[in-house]
Amino acid sequence: MSAPTLERPALRAGAFGHATALSCRECGHRVDLGPHYACPECFGPLEIAYDFPRVTREQIEAGPRNIWRYKALLPVPDDIETSPNTEPGFTRLLPAQNLAAELGLAKLWVKDDSTNPTNSFKDRVVACALSAAREFGSKVFACPSTGNLANAVAAAGARAGIKTVVLIPSNLEQPKQVNSAVFTDSLVAVEGNYDDVNKLASEIAGEEDGWAFVNVNVRPYYAEGSKTLGYEIAEQLGWRLPDQIVIPVASGSQLTKVHKAFQELIALGLVEDKPYRVFGAQAQGCSPVSVAYKAGVDAIRPVKPDTIAKSLAIGNPADGIYVLDICRETGGAVEDVTDDEVRDGIVLLARTEGIFTETAGGTTVAVLRKLVETGQLDTALETVVINTGHGLKTLDAVSGSVAPAATIAPSYAAFAATGIA
Repeated sequence: MSAPTLERPALRAGAFGHATALSCRECGHRVDLGPHYACPECFGPLEIAYDFPRVTREQIEAGPRNIWRYKALLPVPDDIETSPNTEPGFTRLLPAQNLAAELGLAKLWVKDDSTNPTNSFKDRVVACALSAAREFGSKVFACPSTGNLANAVAAAGARAGIKTVVLIPSNLEQPKQVNSAVFTDSLVAVEGNYDDVNKLASEIAGEEDGWAFVNVNVRPYYAEGSKTLGYEIAEQLGWRLPDQIVIPVASGSQLTKVHKAFQELIALGLVEDKPYRVFGAQAQGCSPVSVAYKAGVDAIRPVKPDTIAKSLAIGNPADGIYVLDICRETGGAVEDVTDDEVRDGIVLLARTEGIFTETAGGTTVAVLRKLVETGQLDTALETVVINTGHGLKTLDAVSGSVAPAATIAPSYAAFAATGIA
């Protein structure tokens, strides 16, 4: 059901840009824009519906070099740039020639979101959620998180001058805990996995007025931030869509929103309509969507996560069924890899392209390699792989896999003896 109505002033005109309503993804029922996330008719998930104006490439290109260049396509006000925020986005799209050669791909790009303000793509979704929280007059900005979201919410709340409360699993990687705690004094470690943390967040949202939980009661607005990944990829490719794209799957929201972005660009005439294939990447220790895909079923059976890829460790993914639909409809797939393969993926990307990714990126690169090896991905087609975060956040994952090649005395003879030269 919908969360309690937040105590807030009446919405100002244009508070959510060209958004017109919240629409149920299951039954199509519409409700007014507000802090709601579940359909009152069928309890299905709500998402933003729009009445887009005519938008041109030139208008977008004249905008700021962050996600607000796409503000006409997001649920944010036209004056969003005047509100203090972390201004994420427009991260680099790198030609990955070395990795492509290693894997036998004709053309490969890495969309590197590790250069966002808190070093993950979560800054995008949080910026949109923060705008919604501000328009609703929320007094607390909060989230349950597997780490990256906690970092982004804590930093964005500090920048905006709003109280933040972030909930994380107590076994989260230490660097991610520190990255959040440095921005907020209200970091709460919860005994349990992410699904336990998320359940607690939903309970708090139901009890506390004026709290904006970014991925609970303002989730429809938050999720739209992921569309900017799709917009940027298309723009950076010269206003065209890639043939294939590989995207990590946690809740599944990022994959579904990148697909939504591509479809919106086509509908607006900003890119040519063409077939493209979408692939999802999971770690075997938390791969309920991949398991369902391979079994040919529609239902996602929740699992208890057990993987080093903690940022993907959501055992009951909210958008899992929609990931299945998109991957099947576009001719893609959902694949999974072991923790050892995740580590190998991290090292492979670092040593071929100089990009240090966290475990989610290691999962995506490892799945890319597996898709090539199993023939599920067409090596002749142009492919994009998304790196969602920086490896400094998950050092423990590879600390036992990489080390100095040798420890030597300070002499040339000792160096020569290593055989490195």
